[in-house]
Amino acid sequence: MQIRELELARRWPAKPFVLLMAGLAAVLAFPHLSLGAAAFAVRNLVLVAPAIIVGVGLAAAVTASGSMAMIASAFRGREPRMIALAAFIGALTPVCGVSVLPLVAGLLAAQVPLAPIMAFWLSSPITGPAMLAITAATLGMPFAVGKTLAAFLIGVFGGCAVLALTRAGHLHRPERGSAPLRRARAAACTTGSGGRVNWRFWTEPSRRKVFRDVSRDTLRLITIWLSVAFVAEYVLKLYLPADLIVQVAGRDSPWAVPLAATVGTPIYLDGYAALPLIRGLIETGMREDAAMAFLVAGGITSAWAAIPIFALVRLPVFAVYLVLAVISAMLAGWGYGLYTG
Repeated sequence: MQIRELELARRWPAKPFVLLMAGLAAVLAFPHLSLGAAAFAVRNLVLVAPAIIVGVGLAAAVTASGSMAMIASAFRGREPRMIALAAFIGALTPVCGVSVLPLVAGLLAAQVPLAPIMAFWLSSPITGPAMLAITAATLGMPFAVGKTLAAFLIGVFGGCAVLALTRAGHLHRPERGSAPLRRARAAACTTGSGGRVNWRFWTEPSRRKVFRDVSRDTLRLITIWLSVAFVAEYVLKLYLPADLIVQVAGRDSPWAVPLAATVGTPIYLDGYAALPLIRGLIETGMREDAAMAFLVAGGITSAWAAIPIFALVRLPVFAVYLVLAVISAMLAGWGYGLYTG
Protein backbone atom coordinates (compact mmCIF):
# COMPACT_ATOMS: atom_id res chain seq x y z
CA MET A 1 0.00 0.00 0.00
CA GLN A 2 2.84 2.42 0.84
CA ILE A 3 4.54 1.75 -2.51
CA ARG A 4 1.30 2.44 -4.36
CA GLU A 5 0.78 5.68 -2.42
CA LEU A 6 4.31 6.81 -3.35
CA GLU A 7 3.69 5.99 -7.00
CA LEU A 8 0.46 7.99 -6.96
CA ALA A 9 2.24 10.88 -5.28
CA ARG A 10 4.90 10.88 -7.99
CA ARG A 11 2.32 10.84 -10.76
CA TRP A 12 0.13 13.57 -9.27
CA PRO A 13 2.36 16.61 -10.10
CA ALA A 14 2.04 15.80 -13.79
CA LYS A 15 -1.75 15.93 -13.76
CA PRO A 16 -2.18 19.70 -13.26
CA PHE A 17 0.43 20.32 -15.95
CA VAL A 18 -1.42 18.09 -18.44
CA LEU A 19 -4.73 19.77 -17.62
CA LEU A 20 -3.13 23.21 -17.98
CA MET A 21 -1.65 22.34 -21.38
CA ALA A 22 -4.97 20.91 -22.56
CA GLY A 23 -6.74 24.07 -21.43
CA LEU A 24 -4.26 26.32 -23.21
CA ALA A 25 -4.58 24.26 -26.40
CA ALA A 26 -8.37 24.58 -26.25
CA VAL A 27 -8.16 28.34 -25.77
CA LEU A 28 -5.82 28.69 -28.76
CA ALA A 29 -8.02 26.49 -30.97
CA PHE A 30 -11.42 27.86 -29.89
CA PRO A 31 -10.82 31.14 -28.03
CA HIS A 32 -14.39 32.45 -27.75
CA LEU A 33 -15.90 29.07 -26.89
CA SER A 34 -13.18 28.23 -24.37
CA LEU A 35 -13.30 31.55 -22.56
CA GLY A 36 -17.11 31.45 -22.38
CA ALA A 37 -17.05 27.88 -21.08
CA ALA A 38 -14.39 28.73 -18.51
CA ALA A 39 -16.37 31.73 -17.26
CA PHE A 40 -19.53 29.59 -17.06
CA ALA A 41 -17.70 26.89 -15.09
CA VAL A 42 -16.15 29.35 -12.65
CA ARG A 43 -19.46 31.14 -12.09
CA ASN A 44 -21.26 27.87 -11.35
CA LEU A 45 -18.47 26.61 -9.12
CA VAL A 46 -18.79 29.78 -7.06
CA LEU A 47 -22.56 29.29 -6.83
CA VAL A 48 -22.30 25.71 -5.58
CA ALA A 49 -19.22 26.30 -3.41
CA PRO A 50 -21.17 26.78 -0.13
CA ALA A 51 -23.02 23.48 -0.58
CA ILE A 52 -19.80 21.68 -1.51
CA ILE A 53 -17.86 23.07 1.43
CA VAL A 54 -20.59 22.24 3.95
CA GLY A 55 -21.14 18.74 2.56
CA VAL A 56 -17.44 17.88 2.34
CA GLY A 57 -16.75 19.32 5.78
CA LEU A 58 -19.55 17.38 7.45
CA ALA A 59 -18.63 14.12 5.75
CA ALA A 60 -14.94 14.58 6.56
CA ALA A 61 -15.89 15.24 10.20
CA VAL A 62 -17.91 12.01 10.26
CA THR A 63 -14.89 10.12 8.91
CA ALA A 64 -12.42 11.75 11.30
CA SER A 65 -14.63 11.20 14.33
CA GLY A 66 -14.71 7.47 13.70
CA SER A 67 -18.51 7.40 13.54
CA MET A 68 -18.56 5.85 10.06
CA ALA A 69 -18.86 2.41 11.66
CA MET A 70 -22.09 3.53 13.34
CA ILE A 71 -23.48 4.72 10.00
CA ALA A 72 -22.32 1.56 8.23
CA SER A 73 -24.10 -0.58 10.83
CA ALA A 74 -27.41 0.92 9.68
CA PHE A 75 -26.76 -0.59 6.25
CA ARG A 76 -26.18 -4.12 7.53
CA GLY A 77 -28.59 -7.00 8.01
CA ARG A 78 -30.82 -8.82 5.55
CA GLU A 79 -30.16 -7.15 2.22
CA PRO A 80 -33.80 -6.86 1.00
CA ARG A 81 -34.73 -5.01 4.20
CA MET A 82 -31.60 -2.85 3.95
CA ILE A 83 -32.43 -1.99 0.33
CA ALA A 84 -35.87 -0.73 1.33
CA LEU A 85 -34.44 1.23 4.27
CA ALA A 86 -31.67 2.78 2.13
CA ALA A 87 -34.16 3.77 -0.57
CA PHE A 88 -36.45 5.33 2.06
CA ILE A 89 -33.57 7.30 3.60
CA GLY A 90 -32.38 8.44 0.19
CA ALA A 91 -35.83 9.60 -0.89
CA LEU A 92 -36.56 11.63 2.24
CA THR A 93 -33.22 13.11 3.31
CA PRO A 94 -31.53 16.21 1.85
CA VAL A 95 -28.18 14.38 1.54
CA CYS A 96 -27.39 13.92 -2.14
CA GLY A 97 -24.95 14.82 -4.88
CA VAL A 98 -21.26 15.24 -4.26
CA SER A 99 -21.86 15.65 -0.53
CA VAL A 100 -22.37 11.87 -0.27
CA LEU A 101 -18.96 11.06 -1.78
CA PRO A 102 -17.01 10.71 1.49
CA LEU A 103 -20.00 9.06 3.18
CA VAL A 104 -20.35 6.34 0.55
CA ALA A 105 -16.56 5.98 0.37
CA GLY A 106 -16.72 5.07 4.05
CA LEU A 107 -19.53 2.59 3.44
CA LEU A 108 -17.58 0.91 0.65
CA ALA A 109 -14.44 0.84 2.80
CA ALA A 110 -16.49 -0.79 5.58
CA GLN A 111 -17.48 -3.57 3.13
CA VAL A 112 -21.18 -2.64 3.13
CA PRO A 113 -22.94 -4.60 0.34
CA LEU A 114 -23.33 -2.78 -2.97
CA ALA A 115 -27.11 -3.33 -3.28
CA PRO A 116 -28.24 -1.02 -0.43
CA ILE A 117 -25.60 1.53 -1.44
CA MET A 118 -27.00 1.53 -4.97
CA ALA A 119 -30.52 1.93 -3.60
CA PHE A 120 -29.42 5.00 -1.67
CA TRP A 121 -27.46 6.35 -4.65
CA LEU A 122 -30.42 6.07 -7.02
CA SER A 123 -33.07 7.52 -4.72
CA SER A 124 -31.18 10.38 -3.06
CA PRO A 125 -30.62 12.69 -6.10
CA ILE A 126 -34.28 12.68 -7.18
CA THR A 127 -35.89 14.57 -4.35
CA GLY A 128 -35.72 15.65 -0.72
CA PRO A 129 -37.70 17.84 1.67
CA ALA A 130 -36.78 21.12 0.00
CA MET A 131 -37.17 19.69 -3.51
CA LEU A 132 -40.57 18.25 -2.57
CA ALA A 133 -41.82 21.67 -1.44
CA ILE A 134 -40.49 23.52 -4.48
CA THR A 135 -41.78 20.88 -6.89
CA ALA A 136 -45.24 21.10 -5.32
CA ALA A 137 -45.20 24.90 -5.67
CA THR A 138 -43.99 24.75 -9.28
CA LEU A 139 -45.65 21.67 -10.78
CA GLY A 140 -48.37 20.82 -8.28
CA MET A 141 -48.68 18.49 -5.30
CA PRO A 142 -49.62 15.34 -7.30
CA PHE A 143 -46.45 15.69 -9.37
CA ALA A 144 -44.31 16.29 -6.27
CA VAL A 145 -45.75 13.30 -4.41
CA GLY A 146 -45.38 11.14 -7.52
CA LYS A 147 -41.75 12.13 -7.84
CA THR A 148 -41.05 11.31 -4.18
CA LEU A 149 -42.77 7.93 -4.46
CA ALA A 150 -40.83 7.28 -7.66
CA ALA A 151 -37.56 7.99 -5.82
CA PHE A 152 -38.32 5.32 -3.23
CA LEU A 153 -39.49 2.73 -5.77
CA ILE A 154 -36.49 3.41 -8.02
CA GLY A 155 -34.15 2.85 -5.09
CA VAL A 156 -35.85 -0.46 -4.30
CA PHE A 157 -35.85 -1.51 -7.95
CA GLY A 158 -32.19 -0.61 -8.48
CA GLY A 159 -31.08 -2.19 -5.22
CA CYS A 160 -32.89 -5.45 -6.02
CA ALA A 161 -31.42 -5.48 -9.53
CA VAL A 162 -27.90 -5.08 -8.13
CA LEU A 163 -28.60 -7.73 -5.49
CA ALA A 164 -29.58 -10.16 -8.25
CA LEU A 165 -26.41 -9.30 -10.19
CA THR A 166 -24.13 -9.77 -7.19
CA ARG A 167 -25.76 -13.07 -6.26
CA ALA A 168 -25.22 -14.21 -9.85
CA GLY A 169 -21.51 -13.58 -9.45
CA HIS A 170 -21.19 -10.14 -11.04
CA LEU A 171 -19.93 -6.76 -9.81
CA HIS A 172 -17.34 -8.17 -7.42
CA ARG A 173 -14.92 -5.62 -5.96
CA PRO A 174 -17.00 -2.65 -7.10
CA GLU A 175 -14.77 0.09 -5.73
CA ARG A 176 -11.85 1.66 -7.55
CA GLY A 177 -8.68 2.95 -5.88
CA SER A 178 -9.73 6.60 -5.65
CA ALA A 179 -8.21 8.97 -3.10
CA PRO A 180 -11.41 9.39 -1.02
CA LEU A 181 -11.78 5.63 -0.75
CA ARG A 182 -8.13 5.19 0.29
CA ARG A 183 -8.58 7.92 2.88
CA ALA A 184 -11.70 6.23 4.23
CA ARG A 185 -9.82 2.95 4.64
CA ALA A 186 -6.91 4.73 6.29
CA ALA A 187 -9.30 6.57 8.59
CA ALA A 188 -10.80 3.29 9.78
CA CYS A 189 -7.34 2.30 11.00
CA THR A 190 -6.27 5.70 12.26
CA THR A 191 -9.40 6.32 14.33
CA GLY A 192 -9.25 2.88 15.86
CA SER A 193 -10.65 -0.42 14.75
CA GLY A 194 -12.23 -0.85 18.16
CA GLY A 195 -15.04 1.46 17.18
CA ARG A 196 -14.12 4.35 19.50
CA VAL A 197 -15.93 7.53 18.46
CA ASN A 198 -14.63 10.97 19.32
CA TRP A 199 -16.89 13.76 18.11
CA ARG A 200 -14.24 16.27 19.28
CA PHE A 201 -11.89 14.92 16.64
CA TRP A 202 -9.86 18.13 16.51
CA THR A 203 -8.38 17.27 19.92
CA GLU A 204 -6.34 14.39 18.42
CA PRO A 205 -3.58 15.08 15.86
CA SER A 206 -4.21 11.86 13.93
CA ARG A 207 -7.90 12.65 13.53
CA ARG A 208 -7.17 16.23 12.49
CA LYS A 209 -4.93 14.82 9.77
CA VAL A 210 -7.73 12.51 8.60
CA PHE A 211 -10.10 15.49 8.42
CA ARG A 212 -7.60 17.54 6.38
CA ASP A 213 -6.74 14.69 4.02
CA VAL A 214 -10.34 13.66 3.35
CA SER A 215 -11.43 17.27 2.80
CA ARG A 216 -8.52 18.03 0.47
CA ASP A 217 -8.82 14.88 -1.66
CA THR A 218 -12.59 15.14 -1.99
CA LEU A 219 -12.59 18.85 -2.74
CA ARG A 220 -9.92 18.41 -5.40
CA LEU A 221 -11.80 15.57 -7.05
CA ILE A 222 -15.11 17.44 -7.01
CA THR A 223 -13.59 20.65 -8.39
CA ILE A 224 -11.94 18.88 -11.33
CA TRP A 225 -14.95 16.83 -12.38
CA LEU A 226 -17.54 19.52 -11.78
CA SER A 227 -15.48 21.90 -13.91
CA VAL A 228 -15.50 19.37 -16.74
CA ALA A 229 -19.25 18.85 -16.30
CA PHE A 230 -20.00 22.59 -16.36
CA VAL A 231 -17.95 23.04 -19.54
CA ALA A 232 -19.90 20.19 -21.17
CA GLU A 233 -23.18 21.78 -20.02
CA TYR A 234 -22.16 25.10 -21.55
CA VAL A 235 -21.37 23.49 -24.91
CA LEU A 236 -24.64 21.52 -24.91
CA LYS A 237 -26.69 24.61 -24.10
CA LEU A 238 -24.92 26.51 -26.85
CA TYR A 239 -25.49 24.02 -29.65
CA LEU A 240 -28.66 22.09 -28.78
CA PRO A 241 -31.95 23.66 -29.97
CA ALA A 242 -33.98 25.20 -27.17
CA ASP A 243 -37.16 23.39 -28.20
CA LEU A 244 -35.52 19.98 -28.57
CA ILE A 245 -37.31 18.50 -25.56
CA VAL A 246 -40.72 19.57 -26.83
CA GLN A 247 -39.91 18.14 -30.26
CA VAL A 248 -39.03 14.69 -28.90
CA ALA A 249 -41.48 14.61 -25.97
CA GLY A 250 -44.55 16.32 -27.37
CA ARG A 251 -48.08 15.08 -26.95
CA ASP A 252 -48.15 13.34 -30.34
CA SER A 253 -44.94 11.36 -29.87
CA PRO A 254 -45.34 7.67 -28.97
CA TRP A 255 -41.71 7.70 -27.86
CA ALA A 256 -42.09 10.71 -25.57
CA VAL A 257 -41.16 8.97 -22.31
CA PRO A 258 -38.11 6.97 -23.55
CA LEU A 259 -36.78 9.99 -25.45
CA ALA A 260 -37.30 12.32 -22.49
CA ALA A 261 -35.45 9.90 -20.22
CA THR A 262 -32.58 9.63 -22.70
CA VAL A 263 -32.38 13.30 -23.65
CA GLY A 264 -32.76 14.33 -20.02
CA THR A 265 -29.42 12.76 -19.20
CA PRO A 266 -27.05 15.08 -21.11
CA ILE A 267 -28.99 18.37 -20.98
CA TYR A 268 -30.31 18.33 -17.41
CA LEU A 269 -29.93 21.55 -15.44
CA ASP A 270 -29.71 22.06 -11.72
CA GLY A 271 -32.70 20.37 -10.05
CA TYR A 272 -34.24 23.62 -8.85
CA ALA A 273 -33.55 25.48 -12.10
CA ALA A 274 -35.08 22.63 -14.11
CA LEU A 275 -38.51 22.96 -12.47
CA PRO A 276 -39.60 26.28 -14.03
CA LEU A 277 -38.13 25.11 -17.35
CA ILE A 278 -40.24 21.95 -17.22
CA ARG A 279 -43.35 23.96 -16.27
CA GLY A 280 -42.84 26.11 -19.35
CA LEU A 281 -42.31 23.05 -21.53
CA ILE A 282 -45.50 21.43 -20.22
CA GLU A 283 -47.41 24.60 -21.05
CA THR A 284 -46.03 24.50 -24.60
CA GLY A 285 -46.87 20.85 -25.26
CA MET A 286 -44.65 18.49 -23.26
CA ARG A 287 -46.48 15.53 -21.72
CA GLU A 288 -46.43 15.23 -17.93
CA ASP A 289 -45.26 11.61 -18.01
CA ALA A 290 -42.35 12.68 -20.22
CA ALA A 291 -41.64 15.54 -17.79
CA MET A 292 -41.46 13.04 -14.93
CA ALA A 293 -39.06 10.83 -16.91
CA PHE A 294 -36.91 13.84 -17.78
CA LEU A 295 -36.62 15.07 -14.19
CA VAL A 296 -35.93 11.61 -12.76
CA ALA A 297 -33.30 10.65 -15.34
CA GLY A 298 -31.64 14.04 -15.24
CA GLY A 299 -31.51 14.09 -11.47
CA ILE A 300 -29.85 10.69 -11.18
CA THR A 301 -27.36 11.16 -14.03
CA SER A 302 -26.52 14.84 -13.55
CA ALA A 303 -22.89 15.67 -12.89
CA TRP A 304 -23.77 16.54 -9.30
CA ALA A 305 -25.04 13.02 -8.65
CA ALA A 306 -22.90 10.97 -11.04
CA ILE A 307 -19.47 12.29 -10.00
CA PRO A 308 -19.40 10.37 -6.69
CA ILE A 309 -20.31 7.12 -8.44
CA PHE A 310 -17.72 7.60 -11.19
CA ALA A 311 -15.07 8.54 -8.64
CA LEU A 312 -15.62 5.58 -6.33
CA VAL A 313 -16.63 2.55 -8.40
CA ARG A 314 -15.33 0.67 -11.39
CA LEU A 315 -16.73 1.29 -14.86
CA PRO A 316 -19.04 -1.79 -14.94
CA VAL A 317 -20.77 -0.60 -11.75
CA PHE A 318 -21.03 2.93 -13.12
CA ALA A 319 -22.50 1.56 -16.36
CA VAL A 320 -25.09 -0.42 -14.36
CA TYR A 321 -25.95 2.80 -12.49
CA LEU A 322 -26.57 4.68 -15.74
CA VAL A 323 -28.64 1.86 -17.27
CA LEU A 324 -30.75 1.56 -14.12
CA ALA A 325 -31.23 5.35 -14.11
CA VAL A 326 -32.64 5.44 -17.64
CA ILE A 327 -34.81 2.34 -17.19
CA SER A 328 -36.12 3.61 -13.87
CA ALA A 329 -36.90 7.03 -15.35
CA MET A 330 -38.95 5.43 -18.13
CA LEU A 331 -40.85 3.27 -15.63
CA ALA A 332 -41.51 6.34 -13.45
CA GLY A 333 -42.81 8.27 -16.45
CA TRP A 334 -45.08 5.49 -17.64
CA GLY A 335 -46.32 4.85 -14.10
CA TYR A 336 -47.17 8.50 -13.59
CA GLY A 337 -48.90 8.57 -16.96
CA LEU A 338 -51.08 5.62 -15.98
CA TYR A 339 -51.97 7.29 -12.68
CA THR A 340 -52.92 10.62 -14.25
CA GLY A 341 -54.82 8.95 -17.07
